[in-house]
Amino acid sequence: MSNKPSQSLADELKPFVAPFRFDGSTEFHLKSYPTAEKGGIDKDAGGKIIEANRKRLNDFQEKLYAQDRWSLLLIFQGMDAAGKDSAIKSVFEGVNPQGCEVSSFKQPSTRELDHDYMWRAMIALPERGRIGIFNRSYYEECLIVRVHPEVLDKQKLPKKLVTKNIWRERFEDISAIERYLSRNGTVILKFFLHISKDEQRQRFLDRLDEPAKNWKFSMADISERALWAKYQAAYQDMIHHTATEDAPWHIVPADHKWFARAVIGSTIVSALDKLDLKFPEVDKAELSEFKRIRDSLLAEGKSGAAEKKVPAKK
Repeated sequence: MSNKPSQSLADELKPFVAPFRFDGSTEFHLKSYPTAEKGGIDKDAGGKIIEANRKRLNDFQEKLYAQDRWSLLLIFQGMDAAGKDSAIKSVFEGVNPQGCEVSSFKQPSTRELDHDYMWRAMIALPERGRIGIFNRSYYEECLIVRVHPEVLDKQKLPKKLVTKNIWRERFEDISAIERYLSRNGTVILKFFLHISKDEQRQRFLDRLDEPAKNWKFSMADISERALWAKYQAAYQDMIHHTATEDAPWHIVPADHKWFARAVIGSTIVSALDKLDLKFPEVDKAELSEFKRIRDSLLAEGKSGAAEKKVPAKK
């Protein structure tokens, strides 16, 4: 029998988490992160990691819900066709939907435009014990709004507040809010699904060629693709200024969907593992009461069985 100590879960998953994690403590260059990384494994090995993480996530989610102390906020950002929807569906397959909620943030409504840009996200934050998943998020306010200045014009901001510093100010405000949330028990993990322009082109072609995927295609996708360089620059600046130790970004290689899912699942499981989640313990008084109730229920069962054995009178 080997005396070698068993590998911890953190150590086991570290190769699929650490290389892609950025917490703002060093220089950041988006171009230095490859989009087609496979982590030295093949698709079959990746599938086993994905399945193992699903079981771990299910276990952690039950304890998170029962303990009712922490909450988990997962933010997914990425270019069109990066695989956000399918990644969320795959990673959380089999997890109790009662403890999770997915929120998607698209074009703001008239009511939402009458509030500050963070309002609609704040009312969608997860409660304690639950997992909140943002499929796109308040970070769109530093992405699509930045690439399309006309969108900013619709936000009804006083003109004197719209200065050349507005993006830096939004970075500061978002980081402050995330710091506040983390100090109040919300664990924040942010994922940028980093896809290459060529892989996006191929996925668009798949959507056009396969009838079952036609509904996913939008003409707006092509117009946004034409602004690829501007979006990459916006992501570079945003990630650089909003990554912190409490709310790190994970630049997920997304050209291979299976590897992206392995990275995302491993990152979530590793974060939950650090929380030392446990089912709440029952005190001695409650245990004593449980024993009394159990004995009563057992006696009730024996009494019912005895009554069934008594022969009916003729």
